[in-house]
Amino acid sequence: MSTPPAITIVQPNPDGSLPIPAPAAPSAAEAAAAQLQERAEALQQQLDALQEVLAKPLNEILADREKALEAAGAWDAFGAMWVLSQRAMRRVAMDLAAQQGVSEAEVVARAMRYANAVLNTEDETLGGSIAPAQLAHIGRHKAFLRKQFR
Repeated sequence: MSTPPAITIVQPNPDGSLPIPAPAAPSAAEAAAAQLQERAEALQQQLDALQEVLAKPLNEILADREKALEAAGAWDAFGAMWVLSQRAMRRVAMDLAAQQGVSEAEVVARAMRYANAVLNTEDETLGGSIAPAQLAHIGRHKAFLRKQFR
């Protein structure tokens, strides 16, 4: 890198002010060095985060992992329970509909109307079968659910 001279002699402007020299554009080497410095800082942050994890005793690291696995297992079990209950309720609905001479298409259409009524009406509780906490939970996910129930 070249260093600028320590003293620069400038000619005054016609109004008597002195021009301020523009800083020189960084050279390609300086730009590359700046990029390398930024990359080094980012890598140092990653390294610091890893060091923070590794500084914990192994039993704490494993306990955190065990908690995460336990939570994932609980959600997985909940998902399986939900799928099973939905399939069982669908089967009951289809059996009852068949006994009454109602087609599967009509049962599905009626279920879609009920779902859309809940999603598009603020006070729909399906005859009180949806608790306020469940309605609040549905409300937090309405945008996603509307895409599913088209």
